[in-house]
Amino acid sequence: MLVSKFLIGEAAAAIESMMPLAHPADAVLRRFFRERSKLGQRDREFVAEVAYAWLRRKRSIEHVAETQDARSLVLATLVRALGCNVRQLEAFISPREVEWIEQVKAKTLGDAPVGVRLDLPDWICARLEAQSGTDGLEAFATAMLRQAPLDLRVNAVKAERAAVLARFNEEGLSAAPTPWSPVGVRIQTNPALARHPLFLEGAVEVQDEGSQLLCMLVAPKRGEMVADFCAGAGGKTLALGALMRSTGRLYAFDVSARRLTRFAPRLKRSGLSNVQAQLIATENDAKLKRLAGKFDRVLVDAPCSGLGTLRRNPDLKWRQTPHAIDQLRAKQLSILGAASRLVKPGGRLVYATCSVLDEENQGVVEAFLAEHPEFHLIPASEVIGLQKIELPAASGEYFELSPQQHGTDGFFAAVLGRAGAVRK
Repeated sequence: MLVSKFLIGEAAAAIESMMPLAHPADAVLRRFFRERSKLGQRDREFVAEVAYAWLRRKRSIEHVAETQDARSLVLATLVRALGCNVRQLEAFISPREVEWIEQVKAKTLGDAPVGVRLDLPDWICARLEAQSGTDGLEAFATAMLRQAPLDLRVNAVKAERAAVLARFNEEGLSAAPTPWSPVGVRIQTNPALARHPLFLEGAVEVQDEGSQLLCMLVAPKRGEMVADFCAGAGGKTLALGALMRSTGRLYAFDVSARRLTRFAPRLKRSGLSNVQAQLIATENDAKLKRLAGKFDRVLVDAPCSGLGTLRRNPDLKWRQTPHAIDQLRAKQLSILGAASRLVKPGGRLVYATCSVLDEENQGVVEAFLAEHPEFHLIPASEVIGLQKIELPAASGEYFELSPQQHGTDGFFAAVLGRAGAVRK
């Protein structure tokens, strides 16, 4: 890693801008770079790498540094998280800082609290240890400290995975098939994908392998009527549309006009002609009433804590709170109930989150089933098995993925089948 006095200062300024943790880290960093338009690509990469390394290991770094000074945190991050040696820094820091950083590098965390050693808030440690035991907590924390690879989904409407892999590897991008998804590609480098012809042509989309597998749980068939109830920017909508081979009708519902606006160019690139994006005011929007009981499949990728995505979004572990989780749980149950009204008798409802907390996952499903006897749980192992995908320790009654076991983001899903008359 090439270091300079200038880059240390820029990284310190970036960390200082992130410290309030009032907004998502990626949005803060984008704004930071807009304000420093003269920074080169390599400069930006250095700043981003240092800032995200600090976010991943924020608690342990601040513990050994014993300071909130941004410049000191940059130096501590360089030696504690990014493998720099003191000799690399000597030319750019003062003798006093050299002495201090040598002490910081030598410190151990053996007697530190569990949350410090694992770089997690105490409340998350407590909940995950109650769910998975000490070993499960430590495995999760370790996996979440690693940077996630770049996963892509090949758009089967426009390309074949073998051809995409061949092209990427010819270009030196070190691409490989994802272990589980039959349409996934994993790239270990970080190319300028937004300018790549395959991306611009709609042949590939950025999508974690776990998210791809989640869409296969929905298992939409050609000609069906399908809804992505919390579509967001449309990644799962596009995956569902490709599985349907652009037949039938696919609705992308969301309460955010901004997110649906971002979806528009992605949809255009995809070549899909069966998708209708629909803005709704709330999950109980009156315009949904006329669609009640008409859908074969409904996916609810519910708003959640996002704690399954900490490899990509490490700031979330510092920004979430127990109170926010309680509020999310009520919202999740409300959204799932509203979406269930769209499902026809014999249809399928899939509830999913990118959380690893039971209260957002099994807890919501169990509460929903207690209130909606017309729905029943379909074992996820049966559904994913029909797709000839064998996932170790991933599916039983519920579908659960984790970075430590599957190399994906953390995902949860429940497959619910509807029987009987349409609920009034």
